[in-house]
Amino acid sequence: CAIRDNAEVRIWDRLKYLRHYKTKINVDSPPIVGVLGCMAERLKTKLLEEDRLVDIVCGPDGYRSIPHLISLTEQEEYTDGIANVMLSADETYADVMPMRLDTTNASGWVSIMRGCNNMCSFCIVPFTRGNERSRPIDSILDEVRYLNDQGVKEVTVLGQNVNSYRDESESKYFVTSNNAGSSLSNAGFKTIYKRKDGGRRFTELLDKVSLINPEMRIRFTSPHPKDFPTDLLHLIASRPNICNSVHLPIQSGSNTVLERMRRGYTREAYLDLVQEMRTIIPDVWISSDFITGFCGETEEEHRDTVRLMEQVEYDTAFMFAYSMREKTHAHRRYKDDVEESVKARRLQEIVNTFHKHASLKNQRLIGTRQLVLIDSERPKVKYGVETKLSGRTDGGHKVFIQHEQEGLKKGDYVEVEIKHATSASLTGRSIGLSSIQQFNMQKRGYSTQHRPNVRSMYRRFLRAGQAATEGPNKKHAQSLIREGFENKGFLHDPEIDVKVKNTLELLHIASQRKGIEFDIVRNLCQL
Repeated sequence: CAIRDNAEVRIWDRLKYLRHYKTKINVDSPPIVGVLGCMAERLKTKLLEEDRLVDIVCGPDGYRSIPHLISLTEQEEYTDGIANVMLSADETYADVMPMRLDTTNASGWVSIMRGCNNMCSFCIVPFTRGNERSRPIDSILDEVRYLNDQGVKEVTVLGQNVNSYRDESESKYFVTSNNAGSSLSNAGFKTIYKRKDGGRRFTELLDKVSLINPEMRIRFTSPHPKDFPTDLLHLIASRPNICNSVHLPIQSGSNTVLERMRRGYTREAYLDLVQEMRTIIPDVWISSDFITGFCGETEEEHRDTVRLMEQVEYDTAFMFAYSMREKTHAHRRYKDDVEESVKARRLQEIVNTFHKHASLKNQRLIGTRQLVLIDSERPKVKYGVETKLSGRTDGGHKVFIQHEQEGLKKGDYVEVEIKHATSASLTGRSIGLSSIQQFNMQKRGYSTQHRPNVRSMYRRFLRAGQAATEGPNKKHAQSLIREGFENKGFLHDPEIDVKVKNTLELLHIASQRKGIEFDIVRNLCQL
């Protein structure tokens, strides 16, 4: 990572250790040391020519050449090192299926795009990773299915700005009258680059990923606030296995700082988006990024950030002091003029503000029941009781599990009653094994032991149907019914498959005539 100075400092220390290690060992073929990724692209000259700490330097778009680079190090003319840091306009590694070295891990990560077009003034990523390129949807779905077959229970789809994802791999998804303008921002947001229309967008991708297995949690990171579409919020609200957690980086709560950062939104537009999220997804869990001490930041601008944190009450925050990076817009236009001691003091103030509100929010969860995906089996003592298992809630809260039943393991979903809370974690008592669908039905008052018959389900749907609507609500409701009809993953009881199939056909027809509440449709599919 080359975004912050601290990450690079750790790499320099590691390289010095490796150079010392190479001089001490006595072998015919000493190990080859390489630096890969963003730091390699940014500091190629210093790595190879000045400090001479490495044999290979390979940028993020050059990984296919690594075997060739290794072979070149054995030739005399390359004793001073070899590099490939060329950026590509189309490399996405879509045809490369990553190996899973740890098959016991319950979580997996899938990269859906590379690069970034936003050119925020503080950020080096566009210069080290190039312009945005999106993987085809089909290759992403293949990788998620592979992870599902490997027993992974939670997948996070990754991109520098996932909301600008755009798959143009097939001509039928080029710009048409139906998708023109689909990438426009909400009111109050702007962008410095010319947007492109058409293609298959992130909401469609997430829709298809979430249907692969209703018992596999889906997360995504990171979106840019200026590109957050309303239809994505409705999709999150409609799918129990898409986590109700959104990472929404703001960086600063000051309009003047946001302008210097070239973030493309105001404080007011950001707060309107937060309110919209909490209206559509009432229990949404919001995290964010903050940079303190950016070029020219005044005390009043810093106070604006503190006040915004108090207003939003984030569930998680990633907070850093500003590090000037060469090549960035800020490096060319501004001065890194906030003293390090001031940066440190302001950083501590926003850290304290976050922990104060996170602690209060987590205290409100005491007494509630949460669905936890177990991801760790390390013993730890919490509140005088040893816990062997821990995991995370839908929102991302770390939960330590006390009094767990025999046989629980990594990858299990377990219902936990929360007993204790801090700003960083929760501790609770295990109730028993559960599942996403079972927990969601119990949460909404449905009992799997008292299913209404199919006819009453259909009548209830017709009574609950709203007036006809247009737009993403209707579109995703119809999609959910259609996928429920085609994908038996939604169905629990094989004895009612035929009746459910017939009912879903009727629901599909009815959905074309009247709008549907997401909760009604979802529970019909599950029941």
